[in-house]
Amino acid sequence: KPMALIKRLRKAKKETPELEKPQAIKTHLRDMIIVPEMVGCVVGVHQGKTFNSIEIKPEMIGHYLGEFSITYKPVKHGRPGIGATHSSRFIPLK
Repeated sequence: KPMALIKRLRKAKKETPELEKPQAIKTHLRDMIIVPEMVGCVVGVHQGKTFNSIEIKPEMIGHYLGEFSITYKPVKHGRPGIGATHSSRFIPLK
């Protein structure tokens, strides 16, 4: 399977004119290690629901594709509600 992705990336790179980004190649292979041949390509890495487009740079070599496509929405904590702390007993209900 990893070789099929590399072949598709080669083809996309070859068909792209100079000074342009190649077409994004979609993949579910989050466990594939980035190799030097992939540098400059655009890969759509599946994150469970959609594909995240990632342009591969030289400093990414040796990392997994999945490291650059987060699978969860980071938690954003809001204001604490009534009953969240022990001292909230003394705050009047609105």
